[in-house]
Amino acid sequence: MKQYTYTEKKDTRSGFGVGLLEAGKRNPNVVALCADLVGSLKMDAFIKEFPERFFQIGIAEANMIGIAAGMTIGEKIPFTGTFANFSTGRVYDQIRQSVAYSGKNVKICASHAGLTLGEDGATHQILEDIGMMKMLPGMTVINTCDFNQTKAATIAIAEYDGPVYLRFGRPVIPVFTDPDQKFEIGKAWMVNEGKDVSIFATGHMVWKAIEAGEKLAEMGIDAEIINIHTIKPLDEEAVLRSVAKTGCVVSAEEHNRLGGLGDSIAQLLVKNTPVPQEYIAVDDSFGESGTPDQLMKKYGLDSENIVAAVQRVIARKQKA
Repeated sequence: MKQYTYTEKKDTRSGFGVGLLEAGKRNPNVVALCADLVGSLKMDAFIKEFPERFFQIGIAEANMIGIAAGMTIGEKIPFTGTFANFSTGRVYDQIRQSVAYSGKNVKICASHAGLTLGEDGATHQILEDIGMMKMLPGMTVINTCDFNQTKAATIAIAEYDGPVYLRFGRPVIPVFTDPDQKFEIGKAWMVNEGKDVSIFATGHMVWKAIEAGEKLAEMGIDAEIINIHTIKPLDEEAVLRSVAKTGCVVSAEEHNRLGGLGDSIAQLLVKNTPVPQEYIAVDDSFGESGTPDQLMKKYGLDSENIVAAVQRVIARKQKA
């Protein structure tokens, strides 16, 4: 198992803030809009540097999406910012009609996604957003794993022409990817090569998969771990290449089991090379109030559950 270490922990939303500032420096057409959550979205540095390119819309998320879509007609590249729940569930009609259907170059940037929003509870912990957004034709869906990757992704989507949903989170987590990485939209990242099982992880679950891989190595199980940061378009070649070698799959995501990364992988495999698959995801339920660690453990989104899923799926492979 390849060893990954870290010297600090940071929240992925701060990676977005740093990336937004850099994207603004590189391209004068980059503008930012926020629905009254500047501090939560870490937009302060961008506002200080480019006050004339920032628009505070207030608690009017549907209006924010409509304004952003209109700005693209003037060749602006708008980045909208609010919590993931308000970025998708509250404004789905506006995204569908004004952004996706029209193919507008809007970057929908969503913080506080998943269970790790924590104490704010189920009303704010959206677990359906990846499914909602990936079903929209032409929408690119990205879910990053740490501060550095989020920064790089934010810069990359500013250079990409088309609607994007960028998902990130609130808690501080290990920073373990290259600070100078080039983010390739639609290109999976090989975390660890292995031969016994393919673990496809996204977002905060990538570090959990690394922790699981270390435990599995001690048990004599050689896990291949792949970071699927771009859920749509899915890197089908990387998935199929890995599964051809290992013959079984565990998908890991901080999202509902229905409609997320695991479903995208299952659809690909059933058409090409059906193999046993286990899901690490929230099992078709809402969340609740609690600390991020408490919730991740209760809902089975931790390294111990990944290890158990690997053991189950390998047993199924051997039985088959």
